[in-house]
Amino acid sequence: MALAACATAADAAPRGAVAVIPVVGAIGPASADFVTRSLARAAQSDAQLAVIELDTPGGLDTSMRQIIKAILASPVPVAAFIAPGGARAASAGTYIVYACHVAAMAPGTNLGAATPIQLGAPGMGSPEPKPKPADEHGKGSASAAPATDTQSTETRKQIDDAAAYIRGLAQLRGRNAAWAEQAVREAVSLSADEALAQHVVDLTARDVPDLLTKLDGRTVETSNGLHKLATAHASVVTFEPDWRSHVLAVVTDPNVALILLTIGMYGLFFEFANPGFVLPGVAGAICLLIGLFALQLLPISYTGLALIFLGIAFLIAEAFLPTFGTLGFGGIVAFAAGALMLIDTDQPGYGIPVSTVIAISAAGAVFVFFVASFAYRARHRPVVSGGEALVGSFGEIIDAALAPACSDSDEAEGTNVGWARVHGERWRVSARAPLAAGARVRVTGRHGLTLDVVPEQAPQPPSPPQSRPRGVSP
Repeated sequence: MALAACATAADAAPRGAVAVIPVVGAIGPASADFVTRSLARAAQSDAQLAVIELDTPGGLDTSMRQIIKAILASPVPVAAFIAPGGARAASAGTYIVYACHVAAMAPGTNLGAATPIQLGAPGMGSPEPKPKPADEHGKGSASAAPATDTQSTETRKQIDDAAAYIRGLAQLRGRNAAWAEQAVREAVSLSADEALAQHVVDLTARDVPDLLTKLDGRTVETSNGLHKLATAHASVVTFEPDWRSHVLAVVTDPNVALILLTIGMYGLFFEFANPGFVLPGVAGAICLLIGLFALQLLPISYTGLALIFLGIAFLIAEAFLPTFGTLGFGGIVAFAAGALMLIDTDQPGYGIPVSTVIAISAAGAVFVFFVASFAYRARHRPVVSGGEALVGSFGEIIDAALAPACSDSDEAEGTNVGWARVHGERWRVSARAPLAAGARVRVTGRHGLTLDVVPEQAPQPPSPPQSRPRGVSP
């Protein structure tokens, strides 16, 4: 089904209208899905212009490229508008601005700082790029700076790839390619007036109505030809995120994904340990699948994910094995280390705070040790069912008397056999002395389907004496 099919007739833009697509916060799977579907809606309703209103600190490279692909393929002209005052389009936002057919900024906004952040463990950012010498015009050279000793090959490859990508977008839209590459290699930024002066953006505007007034009569080339805009008096429709975008934004939050993954594992463990509860298994399976769905949309470290699973496995094993806390402590350490390593990027908005890791690790440890204490107490409870529960039970002889056993029977010679009622059941019993019907007896042992009994008032066999340490008097 086409993405545009998610829109209904009620929220479709009227023909010739201007569709405004607000994008606030980090660029991620939710915002990429929202922008992609909104552009499809705008094309389906024959809108004459789509305005992406940007305020972002950056985001994930995969989500950014998904948005740029949708912009380049859009038959509707797309304008990037960094607004309102105080907003920014940093990092991934700068690439999106360069990809749009029209780029505009509101006063008091900025863009730039487009250097890709080194992938790896959180806190391990890319090394500072080496500044390049200025050319005769005072601008940074567009050529690649020599690699410093601290720059790894992987870092240089990422920066070179990003520089080539934004340079191609700048050349496609006829904007300042030299500054675009400088924003990648040196992480520089520009204000609205400076961006307009250096031809990084096409115009500045106070707000969306002012932007539409200034774009009126402009000709823009898209994937399906030239479009002349008539936006001065066009109706404006704002596309708000729907329930799907909200849900995707929640589940792709790294903190939520980690919590869902943890709940899913513990839910399945509780169901396997106590079959028949059903609810923990159902909830655990749902949470685990949603968590794994979120993780496949995020840049994760598989080492961190493996450590999380290993830590949970250790915590669960602690409930069943007498390791005196060794597995439990190791599980907490492995889980915490895996959670800190899980998200494989330092992009803003996608880290997992240490406080969250500590809280989840502590909650998991308390849960497992709580379950382990129940299991320990259950092992030490008296047996209440099965053959072992019969020993020590009381019953009543239902025969007139116990008859001596025959010499060829299974019982030893001198043993009397008969029948008694124990736990409401009829059992074959044997005793050393004859007992009258109705006599109360106590079960002392079991051999197959025969119980050994003695009179109820018979003395208990003495317990074996306990050994004392040498030198201790009784």
